[in-house]
Amino acid sequence: MGAVRLSRRIDFSTSLRLADPELSQAENERRFGPRARKHGHNYRLEVTVEGEPDPETGMVMDLVDLKQILEAEIMARFDHKDLNDDTPYFEKRLPTPENFALVIRQILLEALPPGLLARVRLQPDADTWVEVIEEPAG
Repeated sequence: MGAVRLSRRIDFSTSLRLADPELSQAENERRFGPRARKHGHNYRLEVTVEGEPDPETGMVMDLVDLKQILEAEIMARFDHKDLNDDTPYFEKRLPTPENFALVIRQILLEALPPGLLARVRLQPDADTWVEVIEEPAG
Protein backbone atom coordinates (compact mmCIF):
# COMPACT_ATOMS: atom_id res chain seq x y z
CA MET A 1 0.00 0.00 0.00
CA GLY A 2 2.32 2.79 1.17
CA ALA A 3 2.82 5.16 4.04
CA VAL A 4 0.22 7.80 4.84
CA ARG A 5 0.78 10.88 6.99
CA LEU A 6 -1.86 12.12 9.38
CA SER A 7 -1.49 15.48 11.18
CA ARG A 8 -3.31 17.17 14.03
CA ARG A 9 -2.95 20.76 15.18
CA ILE A 10 -3.42 22.25 18.63
CA ASP A 11 -2.96 25.78 19.96
CA PHE A 12 -1.80 26.67 23.45
CA SER A 13 -0.24 29.53 25.40
CA THR A 14 2.75 29.71 27.71
CA SER A 15 4.94 32.26 29.40
CA LEU A 16 8.72 32.04 29.54
CA ARG A 17 11.95 33.95 29.71
CA LEU A 18 15.28 33.30 28.06
CA ALA A 19 17.60 33.73 31.00
CA ASP A 20 20.64 31.69 31.94
CA PRO A 21 20.60 31.41 35.76
CA GLU A 22 24.40 31.50 35.74
CA LEU A 23 24.34 35.04 34.30
CA SER A 24 23.27 38.35 35.77
CA GLN A 25 20.02 39.92 34.63
CA ALA A 26 22.06 42.59 32.81
CA GLU A 27 24.07 39.94 30.93
CA ASN A 28 20.91 38.00 30.08
CA GLU A 29 19.32 41.16 28.73
CA ARG A 30 22.45 41.92 26.71
CA ARG A 31 22.40 38.39 25.26
CA PHE A 32 18.67 37.87 24.78
CA GLY A 33 17.24 41.39 24.72
CA PRO A 34 13.64 41.75 25.88
CA ARG A 35 13.22 37.96 25.70
CA ALA A 36 15.22 37.79 28.97
CA ARG A 37 12.14 39.18 30.70
CA LYS A 38 8.96 37.15 31.19
CA HIS A 39 6.79 37.17 28.08
CA GLY A 40 4.25 34.92 26.42
CA HIS A 41 3.68 32.98 23.22
CA ASN A 42 0.58 31.56 21.62
CA TYR A 43 1.97 28.38 20.10
CA ARG A 44 0.58 26.34 17.26
CA LEU A 45 1.73 22.71 17.33
CA GLU A 46 1.30 20.29 14.45
CA VAL A 47 2.05 16.64 15.08
CA THR A 48 2.31 14.22 12.17
CA VAL A 49 2.18 10.46 12.45
CA GLU A 50 3.05 8.18 9.56
CA GLY A 51 2.41 4.58 8.72
CA GLU A 52 0.42 2.19 6.64
CA PRO A 53 -3.32 2.34 7.27
CA ASP A 54 -4.65 -0.60 9.23
CA PRO A 55 -6.45 -2.90 6.77
CA GLU A 56 -9.45 -3.24 9.09
CA THR A 57 -9.93 0.41 10.11
CA GLY A 58 -8.30 2.25 7.21
CA MET A 59 -6.51 4.46 9.76
CA VAL A 60 -2.86 5.13 10.49
CA MET A 61 -4.02 6.10 13.97
CA ASP A 62 -7.44 6.87 15.37
CA LEU A 63 -7.78 10.67 15.49
CA VAL A 64 -9.60 10.41 18.83
CA ASP A 65 -6.57 8.64 20.30
CA LEU A 66 -4.18 11.24 18.86
CA LYS A 67 -6.32 14.07 20.24
CA GLN A 68 -6.38 12.44 23.70
CA ILE A 69 -2.60 12.02 23.70
CA LEU A 70 -2.07 15.66 22.73
CA GLU A 71 -4.50 16.80 25.43
CA ALA A 72 -2.92 14.66 28.15
CA GLU A 73 0.73 14.99 27.21
CA ILE A 74 1.01 18.51 25.78
CA MET A 75 -1.97 20.65 26.79
CA ALA A 76 -2.01 19.43 30.40
CA ARG A 77 1.75 19.99 30.77
CA PHE A 78 2.15 23.32 29.00
CA ASP A 79 -1.05 25.28 28.31
CA HIS A 80 -1.11 28.47 30.41
CA LYS A 81 2.03 27.40 32.25
CA ASP A 82 5.33 29.19 32.76
CA LEU A 83 7.93 27.04 31.01
CA ASN A 84 10.68 28.14 33.39
CA ASP A 85 8.82 27.88 36.68
CA ASP A 86 5.98 25.40 36.16
CA THR A 87 7.75 22.62 34.25
CA PRO A 88 10.93 20.61 34.90
CA TYR A 89 12.02 20.62 31.26
CA PHE A 90 13.92 23.89 31.26
CA GLU A 91 15.90 23.69 34.48
CA LYS A 92 19.12 23.10 32.52
CA ARG A 93 18.27 24.49 29.09
CA LEU A 94 16.67 27.62 27.75
CA PRO A 95 13.07 27.39 26.51
CA THR A 96 13.92 28.38 22.95
CA PRO A 97 11.53 27.19 20.24
CA GLU A 98 14.17 24.66 19.17
CA ASN A 99 14.55 23.21 22.67
CA PHE A 100 10.80 23.26 23.25
CA ALA A 101 10.18 21.34 20.01
CA LEU A 102 12.74 18.72 21.08
CA VAL A 103 11.06 18.38 24.50
CA ILE A 104 7.67 17.89 22.83
CA ARG A 105 9.22 15.33 20.45
CA GLN A 106 10.58 13.30 23.37
CA ILE A 107 7.27 13.38 25.23
CA LEU A 108 5.42 12.22 22.11
CA LEU A 109 7.94 9.47 21.33
CA GLU A 110 7.13 8.02 24.76
CA ALA A 111 3.36 8.49 24.42
CA LEU A 112 2.69 7.37 20.83
CA PRO A 113 2.92 3.82 19.52
CA PRO A 114 6.51 3.08 18.45
CA GLY A 115 7.53 4.24 15.00
CA LEU A 116 4.49 6.46 14.32
CA LEU A 117 5.86 9.94 15.03
CA ALA A 118 7.00 11.58 11.79
CA ARG A 119 7.14 15.30 12.55
CA VAL A 120 6.72 17.91 15.25
CA ARG A 121 6.18 21.45 14.00
CA LEU A 122 6.10 24.18 16.66
CA GLN A 123 5.13 27.71 15.69
CA PRO A 124 5.75 30.39 18.36
CA ASP A 125 4.35 33.15 16.12
CA ALA A 126 2.86 33.62 12.67
CA ASP A 127 6.22 33.99 10.91
CA THR A 128 8.42 31.43 12.69
CA TRP A 129 8.40 27.68 13.16
CA VAL A 130 10.67 24.83 14.14
CA GLU A 131 10.35 21.34 12.71
CA VAL A 132 11.74 18.13 14.09
CA ILE A 133 11.57 15.41 11.44
CA GLU A 134 11.96 11.78 12.43
CA GLU A 135 14.19 9.62 10.27
CA PRO A 136 12.34 6.71 8.67
CA ALA A 137 13.01 3.38 10.34
CA GLY A 138 15.07 0.88 8.43
